[in-house]
Amino acid sequence: MSDYPGQNQPPNGSRPAIKSPRAALEPEAAPPAPPASRHARNQWVVIGNLILTIALVGLVGSMTSFFYARRAFVSPGPLQQERAVFIPRGSNAEQVAEILERNGVISSSLVFVGAVQLYGVRGDLKWGEYLFPRRTSTAEAMAIVLEGKAIEYRVTIPEGLTSEQILGRLRDNDVLTGDVARIPREGSLMPDTYKFTRGTTRQQIVDQMAAFQTRAVQQIWDRRASDLPIRSPEEMVILASIVEKETGKADERPRVAGVFVNRLNRRIRLQSDPTIVYGIVGGRGSLGRAISQADIQRLTPYNTYQIDGLPPTPIANPGRAAMEAVVNPLRHRDVYFVADGTGGHAFAETLEQHNRNVANWRRIERERANPETVPPATPPAPVAPGAPQR
Repeated sequence: MSDYPGQNQPPNGSRPAIKSPRAALEPEAAPPAPPASRHARNQWVVIGNLILTIALVGLVGSMTSFFYARRAFVSPGPLQQERAVFIPRGSNAEQVAEILERNGVISSSLVFVGAVQLYGVRGDLKWGEYLFPRRTSTAEAMAIVLEGKAIEYRVTIPEGLTSEQILGRLRDNDVLTGDVARIPREGSLMPDTYKFTRGTTRQQIVDQMAAFQTRAVQQIWDRRASDLPIRSPEEMVILASIVEKETGKADERPRVAGVFVNRLNRRIRLQSDPTIVYGIVGGRGSLGRAISQADIQRLTPYNTYQIDGLPPTPIANPGRAAMEAVVNPLRHRDVYFVADGTGGHAFAETLEQHNRNVANWRRIERERANPETVPPATPPAPVAPGAPQR
């Protein structure tokens, strides 16, 4: 039984200490902390937790970086209008990226280089000039350079130009580079339209033209008629160059070729005006004036009014159609032709027919020179046999 009413006796029978009112109001001291666990004090656990934390932070950071990099890779780029950009031969990924960024195609060269590394296409980037559309993304820009579809340019070489004139056209093209060491042989180049990309040299175009001509000459010569008065591929090209210069109408070439074949067979001089011009000015191609009587009488190795047979070399670079016409000419008896005022020619078997055609052409020339007052036509003077009067 307790000595204090209303209180139980402590279990050990001791009496509790009696506190003063002041002491009873003061807070009691906190109980002592429990002793630390040996496991919590293990330094390897601390290090493991640190590593796990760092890895988790790194993973989150990497995922965030990848997300933003991916977004930057596929998002529309800064280009406001399409632009052609040239990637020089031998450029590496860093140089390509820097060129694209400098030209405003992409926003970050780092994203481009990172994508190249990620996809393992460092060695597949191709040089050339590429057209990048407006708002091209980095992904699209990389695909364009990987695909290698560079901008194509064209240069057209018409039939009938001399080699010197062809080189002049190539020099006038400001996309082609370099120069040609020497003027190619007359008749050794194939007229055509040639495609090329920026960085192509003029010599490369010339080499391509020469290769095409060599192949075409052999193919056409192999299909020649057996009774022609020409004995070699070289003679075929010479005659084709004369045909090419005499007419610009495709449907006339076989007939014009037939006239010259008939003349060669009959041992009549070809009397072709373009050979006179070439004998005077050579590869420059143009006399710059009408042919005079003195020009006709001037003896040069090319003047077919003064020499028998063919000139020593072609007088231009003929196209395939002119060569085809020479080896398979139209069979007829014509030995004369003269301009008819329509861009074509009037053909004749006899001198009498030819003189009438010449008179008609001279009338047309007078009307063109003075359309208001045309004097009456006078009969033309007789023309010597063989004179083509073109």
